[in-house]
Amino acid sequence: MQPPSAAPLQAPELYNFATDVIDRWAQSRPDALALWWVDATTRAERKYTYSEIAALSSQAANFLRASGVKRGDRVLVMLPRLPQWWISMLGLIRLGAVPVPATLLLTPREVHYRIVTAQVSAVITTGEGIAKVGDVAGIRFLVESAAVGWHDFDGGTRTASPLFQGEPTRATDPGILYFTSATTGEPKMVLHTQASYAVGHRLTGGLWLDLRPDDVHWNISDLGWGKAAWSSFYGPWQMGACVFALDVHGKFDPALTLDMLECFPISTWCAPPTALRLIVREDLSKRRFAKLRHCVTAGEPLNPEVIKLWHQATGLMLHEAYGQTETVVLIGNFASHGRPVRPGSMGHPTPGMNVSLIDDAGNEVAADVEGEVAVRVKPDRPLGLFQEYWLNPEETSDKFRGDWYLTGDRATRDADGYFWFIGRRDDVIKSSGYRIGPFEVESALIEHACVLDVAIVGKPDPARGQIVKAFVVLRPGHQASETLKAELQQHCKRTIAPFKYPREIEFVAELPKTTSGKTRRVELRARDKS
Repeated sequence: MQPPSAAPLQAPELYNFATDVIDRWAQSRPDALALWWVDATTRAERKYTYSEIAALSSQAANFLRASGVKRGDRVLVMLPRLPQWWISMLGLIRLGAVPVPATLLLTPREVHYRIVTAQVSAVITTGEGIAKVGDVAGIRFLVESAAVGWHDFDGGTRTASPLFQGEPTRATDPGILYFTSATTGEPKMVLHTQASYAVGHRLTGGLWLDLRPDDVHWNISDLGWGKAAWSSFYGPWQMGACVFALDVHGKFDPALTLDMLECFPISTWCAPPTALRLIVREDLSKRRFAKLRHCVTAGEPLNPEVIKLWHQATGLMLHEAYGQTETVVLIGNFASHGRPVRPGSMGHPTPGMNVSLIDDAGNEVAADVEGEVAVRVKPDRPLGLFQEYWLNPEETSDKFRGDWYLTGDRATRDADGYFWFIGRRDDVIKSSGYRIGPFEVESALIEHACVLDVAIVGKPDPARGQIVKAFVVLRPGHQASETLKAELQQHCKRTIAPFKYPREIEFVAELPKTTSGKTRRVELRARDKS
């Protein structure tokens, strides 16, 4: 499939990712690799061609339907990085059911919240998930294990027919439902149609991931979050590429990640900023990535220093992009466009997406003026935006105002059209009449050799309204002290405008994170208020 052009994407009236994409690849390139799975502990491998994935997902759809799963049912898919995740996801989509991906990192309370709130009819998980699911009513499927009251997903899929017949799905039918990672408040249910993510991620796969049919693409993000749909599912398979999957458990291991990039013919790679900050601390001088040609990152802003360190060590540039669970890629550094990456910039708007910056009145702002990132939805709403926050019309209407979809993120755009992230609307600090984005202060601090991780928040102050406060995690071997605080403050004054320096610094063992790795600044602000 060719990379998308600048024209807005279109979807036919009837559309299904499994039949319209996977089955077509299975017919035109049956022996091409679709999935390459590796066990991180044993290094065991399994490879699946497009024809095999098409047949297995048809078998899964038949088994799920025979077990009582119906078209339109919401099904929680809570699996580690096993081939069954891809097979079950495709089987549900083929059937017309609605996958609700979730990570096994969730607590029982969080799992129950998702099951009840999303009105889940069935659950697919491993033995690890049994206790978290509890006694929730519905149909239950187990992968790679057995238990009383649970269907054997592997056995049932294996014996089902590889020919699936069902009523075609419409492009506007419910397709997939994600819970946001909730940096503030309880997670919302983001509902995409059969086409909004599936067709929309042609932009992600073709432009940002820069994928071709002969690529092996590795996205290291957890499968429970929207980033997996971007880079482990829709994006790569829209372009006919092979998805590389490493089944790894426990804390992130930067050395293991680098080993995989050396040992396997991975040509394109996606890693979140949290992981990259650890990777560039490794000794990269003797590493050789023979096949790696394109690297991308997203999820939260990446500090320019990390981009520079990776480029200096490998000769490869990190291409940052911006989007949300509610969207496909909206802004990015696209290699095919030939524009140089400016470290720290989100890049340029995605072709086919009318992205701009607007003020509170809905008017577009000039260059170098701060505004809210917004997507024009009138007169024509572009493919790639979610349908709604399910069962939450108030939140949905707040996102769509006038001619625009509002992201809630603040940014500026320079004279050359590059967008620069400032922060979430609620994260921007207002101090003594100045507006200060947390990201630029965090970027300054992360450059210091002592700093492993950092988060910036605004702390209430009677004189200034707010002051900049830094929560700092130190690298091993460094001790917190008043002297170090002063050193970090002076470092900021030398690096960025002096009025932005953190007037207060608190050293912490770790930062509160969502299960997708984003910093929960709301918890840090609440800590100060209490």
